[in-house]
Amino acid sequence: DEGHDWDIFDINEGLKTLYLFSHSISCFLHYRQTFSRNSIIGDKYRWPTTIPYYLEDSLEINAKGVILKAFDQYRLKTCIDFTPWKGEKNYISVYKGSGCSSSVGNQRVGKQRLSIGSNCDRLGTVEHEFLHALGFWHEQSRADRDDYVNIMWDRIKTGKKHNFEKHNDKESSALGVPYDYGSVMHYSKNGFSIGSEPTIVTKIPHFKDVIGQRMGFSSSDLTKLNRLYNCTKSSSFVDSCDFEEENICGMIQGPGNAKWEQRRSVRGGPQTDFTNMGQCKGKGFFMHFSTAVAKRGDRAFLESRWLYPKPGAQCLQFFLHNTGAADDVLSIWVREYDKASPKGKMSLFKSISGGVMGSWELHNVNLNVRKKARVVFEGVRGKRPSKGGFSLDDINLSSTKCPQHIWHIRNITGLMATTPAGSKLYSPRFLSPAGYSFQVIVLFFQRYMALYLHLTSGPNDHRLKWPCPWQQATMALMDQQSDIRQQMSMHQMITTDPKKKSSDGTQYYWDNPRKVGSKVTESDGSYYRGPGSGTSSFLTHSRLRSNKFIKGDDAFLLLSLEDISSLLVPQPLPHSAVQAAASLMRAGDHDAPQGDANNPTVITTVAASVGAVALVVSMLTAVNAWRMRRRQYKSDKVVIIQDMSGFME
Repeated sequence: DEGHDWDIFDINEGLKTLYLFSHSISCFLHYRQTFSRNSIIGDKYRWPTTIPYYLEDSLEINAKGVILKAFDQYRLKTCIDFTPWKGEKNYISVYKGSGCSSSVGNQRVGKQRLSIGSNCDRLGTVEHEFLHALGFWHEQSRADRDDYVNIMWDRIKTGKKHNFEKHNDKESSALGVPYDYGSVMHYSKNGFSIGSEPTIVTKIPHFKDVIGQRMGFSSSDLTKLNRLYNCTKSSSFVDSCDFEEENICGMIQGPGNAKWEQRRSVRGGPQTDFTNMGQCKGKGFFMHFSTAVAKRGDRAFLESRWLYPKPGAQCLQFFLHNTGAADDVLSIWVREYDKASPKGKMSLFKSISGGVMGSWELHNVNLNVRKKARVVFEGVRGKRPSKGGFSLDDINLSSTKCPQHIWHIRNITGLMATTPAGSKLYSPRFLSPAGYSFQVIVLFFQRYMALYLHLTSGPNDHRLKWPCPWQQATMALMDQQSDIRQQMSMHQMITTDPKKKSSDGTQYYWDNPRKVGSKVTESDGSYYRGPGSGTSSFLTHSRLRSNKFIKGDDAFLLLSLEDISSLLVPQPLPHSAVQAAASLMRAGDHDAPQGDANNPTVITTVAASVGAVALVVSMLTAVNAWRMRRRQYKSDKVVIIQDMSGFME
C-alpha cells in the first residue's frame, strides 16, 4: 500500500454516483440515497446459512486469497458458510469495482454483486462488506447512537452528511446488543472530515481511537450475526479449553501410571497460567504433569472429550510451558473410534522434547481426523533429572489448516519504548512448502507498527521458479485471547506477482534474491535478502496495546507462504449456466454465414456472432437484475453501501 493507511472512504471518495457495471449495462443507484442503519429488518433479506458465491475474473489474485481467508473466519466464528455457485437462484458475485461496496441483505435479484476493488484486499474490509451483504448497516447509524457519539455536522464534507443519518428501530434492529465502539461496522473518527478534526466524537473519550477498526469481527458483531441467523454453533470450530472450570472442559485422565493436575502455579514454573497472564496473580488454571515427581518411564494421559470434527484437515493450537528434563517427551495423539476399533485406534501426530524452556510457547499441530475421536496429550518422564514438567493451557481445535510458522517476539513492549524509530527487527528465515525462503521485518515508528515481507536466498533456489510466481504470504499478529472464536488477529496478505518490476523497470521485483537482493550477514550466517513489500501502517501503537496482542510483554506473528496460482484459473460456471450459454451460442451459430472453415471472413463473422450473443446474455441478465432492483427500490429503498478500504485509526 506504499505506506498509505488506506481507508474505505479514501478509495470511494469522489464517487458521487455508484454504478455497478457488468460489461454492457449497469444497475444504477444514486449514492446520496445510501442509508446506514444496523441490521435490516425482514426475513426476506436473509440468506441461507450456506451462501453461494462466484469470484469474477476481474478480481486481483491477492484479493481472491483474502476473500477465501475471510470465508474461513465466518466458518470459524459463525454458522455462515460459503460454497461455490452451482446454479442457485440467488448468489453473491464478487468483482473488482471502483472501491469497496455491497448491497445490504439478500436482494433476491439472482446475481448480487459485491465489490472488492484496489486496496480493499484487507481481511477486516472483506468481512465488513460481507456483513453488509448479510444484512448489516453501519454501527454509528443505530437509533440510539446519540447516547454514545456526537456527530460534528459542521466538519463533514459537502454532500456527505447523508452518510451520518440515523434510522429508527422500526426500520432496523440492534438485536438486543449494546452499542459497540469496537465494531468492524463502525466509522472512524475522521470519516468524511473536511480537515483533520473528527466528525465522530465518542462520549466516552477512551473509545476515540477504538472506533473504526478493520482488524475483524468484534465480539458484539458475532453476537448480532449469530442471533440474526439463529446460529447455535459455528461451521468449523471444534473445541476450546482454558481449564478455568473444575470439569476441565470434559477432559479425562487416561490409563497412565501418572496424572495431570489442575494448577494455579508450580514452584519450578510457570507462576501463572497463560489465559490470565498480566492480570491478577494466581487467578487462572492450567494443566501440569510433574516429571520432577514422576518416576522414569512414567506416563500421564490427558484426553479430550469425544469430538466430531469435519473430515479432513484440522489445526490443534495450544500453549506449552516446559520446565522438564531435555529427554522428557510430550506426544500429541488422536484416538479415533469406529466399528473395527471400538476402544479407539491411536495415531501419533507430534512429539515435543527440549526446545525453548521456561516460557509459554505457542504450538500448532496439523491433524487429519475423519471419525469420532479424542485428542490425547501424553507426557513421558525421561531418564535425566527434572525440576519441573509440562504445563498446558488455552487449547483450540478447528477444522482448518494451521499457520506454517510462528515468530515469537519477546519483550515487544520494551522494544517499542527503547528502539529508535525505523529500526528493523528481523524474523528468523522460514521455508514455505514449495521451498521458498522468506523473512518478515517489523519496524516501530512514532504511531505505527510496520510490517514487510522479504524473499531470502535458501537451499532450494536452484530448482525453484523465478521470478517467484503467485505465492501469497499471510502475516497475522495474533490476538492472544484464549478462545479462538474471540480472537481479533490483525492480518496482512501479500502475493508475489512474477510480472512486477522494480521502480526503475530494470529487474523483476520477486526474482531470485541472489540476483536482485543484498548480501547480509547475521548470526546464522550470510545470505541474500530481496526487496520487501508490506505496509508502514500495519497497526497503531494504541491498538497494539489495547487488544490482547501482547501478553507478558510478548507477541506472536503467525506466518504462511502458500501457492495460490490455482486462483488464476476462472471459477467454473455451473452446468446450468453453461448449458444456457451454449444454447444461445448455437442459436447464434445457426444464423452465421456458411463456408470454408479456413475462411477468415467466416471465422470472424462467427466469432462476432458468438460475442454478440454473449453481450446480449450479459445485457439481458443485467436488465432483469436492474428491473428487480428497481421494483424493490421503489418499495424498500434498496441501497448499496460504499465504504473505506483498509483499517481505520
